[in-house]
Amino acid sequence: MNEFLELIRKLRTVEEAVEVLGRQIEITPKIREALDFAVAAHAGQKRKSGEDYVIHPILVAAITASISGDETMVIAALLHDVVEDTPHSVEEIAERFGEDVRHIVEGLTKIVEIRDEKLIPSDSNEKLITSALSFRKMLIASIEDVRVLIIKLCDRLHNMLTLDALPPAKQQRISEETLVVYAPIAHRLGIARIKNLLEDLSFRYIYPEDYERIDRYIKTHHQSLHIRLNSFIGKVKNALCMYGFPRDAFEVIGRVKHYYSIYLKMHRKGIGIDEVLDLLAVRVIVKEPLECYKALGALHLEFTPLISRFKDYIALPKENGYQTIHTTLFDDDSIVEAQIRTERMHHLAEYGIAAHWKYKEGESGEEINLEWLKSLPYQDDSIEEFYELAKNDLFSEDITVFSPKGDYFTLPKDSVALDFAYAVHTEIGDRATGAFVNKERASLLTILKNGDIVRIVTQEEPILHCSWVDTVKTSRAKERIRAKCRQRIREVNEQAAYNILATIFDRTSTWVEELLHGIGADGSIERVPERLDVLKEKIHRISKEARIREVRFWEVLKRGYKRPWIKDLDHFSFYTNKPLEGVEFDFCCHPKIGDDIVAFYKENRAMIHHKLCRKAYDMIRSGEPMLFVRWRNDRPARYRLIVALQNQKGVLAKLLTLMSQLGLNVTEIELGIASSESADYCRIEVESENADKKEIARTISKKFKLIEIVPLDDAYDNK
Repeated sequence: MNEFLELIRKLRTVEEAVEVLGRQIEITPKIREALDFAVAAHAGQKRKSGEDYVIHPILVAAITASISGDETMVIAALLHDVVEDTPHSVEEIAERFGEDVRHIVEGLTKIVEIRDEKLIPSDSNEKLITSALSFRKMLIASIEDVRVLIIKLCDRLHNMLTLDALPPAKQQRISEETLVVYAPIAHRLGIARIKNLLEDLSFRYIYPEDYERIDRYIKTHHQSLHIRLNSFIGKVKNALCMYGFPRDAFEVIGRVKHYYSIYLKMHRKGIGIDEVLDLLAVRVIVKEPLECYKALGALHLEFTPLISRFKDYIALPKENGYQTIHTTLFDDDSIVEAQIRTERMHHLAEYGIAAHWKYKEGESGEEINLEWLKSLPYQDDSIEEFYELAKNDLFSEDITVFSPKGDYFTLPKDSVALDFAYAVHTEIGDRATGAFVNKERASLLTILKNGDIVRIVTQEEPILHCSWVDTVKTSRAKERIRAKCRQRIREVNEQAAYNILATIFDRTSTWVEELLHGIGADGSIERVPERLDVLKEKIHRISKEARIREVRFWEVLKRGYKRPWIKDLDHFSFYTNKPLEGVEFDFCCHPKIGDDIVAFYKENRAMIHHKLCRKAYDMIRSGEPMLFVRWRNDRPARYRLIVALQNQKGVLAKLLTLMSQLGLNVTEIELGIASSESADYCRIEVESENADKKEIARTISKKFKLIEIVPLDDAYDNK
């Protein structure tokens, strides 16, 4: 594949491009007609590099042929830019090449339209990540035929191979788009060949220094790496023969891992490339599925396996059909990843869903079920949440757990029982109260291990799990919890608004609601408990309307009514016209500084509750008197952080420098609270004028492994 792509990169003439296409697929009369049509349609058009434009669709067709071997897809690839860049229409394509080709070309043209709509222009200074993620969401949701995605991936691969002709700024932006949009789609479709190439090509332009550092290391150590690799391959072959495999009954392929995967491993573990133990990998390819397990037995008897990294995707295939046994073996002072698969599994792993056509396992792309791809619940309004969910689904390691009936579910590593509940069904997750893991009672926050058998205990009424959103791992669980909690907060805010206004005017919440609705002033009512300016505006509207509508009431109101004012008590600011002598807390919830809160008015005192407290919810619905309340920012927020530090010189100084840059004041530090072979854990307590816990966590996590961050400020603490 690499030689083929290197040849494509160097081609400069139409004749050379046609010759390469002919090496990948027989030039049938239909393909010849499409080829001639594309050459005529794009006549006179040039690429940025100065070459004839038609070379691009011909080479996209050649890459498509190498991936799929399907005549219809090759014809569509040849014509994929005709509708967009020439006067020819889809109707003309349908008339000459059939409805199937038209269908694919239309889908490819649709991608261009979505991209123009969703993706910010290349000359914009805005960050690409936001629009690129939205583009990917639209792309996955709107494409009906998987063949369209396959051809688009081949199109993007050729664009990346010829990116040198563009200015650096465009190289950067196209590479970012490729890494965020197209490489993850190739990954989900199981097309490892294209996914790895797109990642490495993008990596080279986005992080040129890191790419160069890895490239220099691999080239400098080329000889020693391949000596180690060949030595290990020899040991594997001898082990297989020793345990009964004939020499011609298997194939062992070795490789150095691709650059971007090395880069991710370095960043995940916070290590340099010289500390990456598993730079090498081998694939053992056998004839039959049963032989995979025989080969696995031979390798585990001959080498010590790292059991925590063992995965059997043959017995439990991935959603896209991927099947392979993964195991990691100790070899002298390093470890080597070994993958064991049959020839058919190997083709599927390399070509993914495109193997359906390449090996003639079906005739139509419409037979492919894409629901597993479209079901990813990326519906969040927040792009940061969307990116987090996408990252969890697309790049995490996974485990397999079972229901008591034997149904299996693939979840990200470190998923908890509540993740499993949502994987079974959203209603199960919403109503989950507990779990049994391997027949033993367990919390919903129990971290699951590969092979666990899990049963979920439910109740009739849904339960809010808002405080657990950072603990669950799957996008389905996170999205559902956030959606339910947003819905509850909106409901609470809306009813609390009427209660707060009713308390100010000494009327019922029903009276306030009917009055505001009657004059069309109930818009944005849910913002009243959080925005003082909105509350003041509603007070003004009610006063004005009451003066007109209820003269008798207004006369009474005018004599006894006091204009609200801001009153500070303890850690809180209130806006009220009622006497307020103190603040109390109930025992049902435990709000900490910065949490969403509500305040009830009882006997000249404010009763503080967490906004999502069940008791508070019932009181709000029953119309209890309430006050506008918010936290006072008159003292710094305090946090306890636990950070994993690699055993490297100066690493603690780097952490403390970063904290200083964040404006964090370190009040306490404790080293060595726990340890492993690779890291020591450091507990640090800090003060911050910036109470944004998420921003602190996000910034520190970019350079260090943050185990947890816990607010220490307690509303009950009056020190």
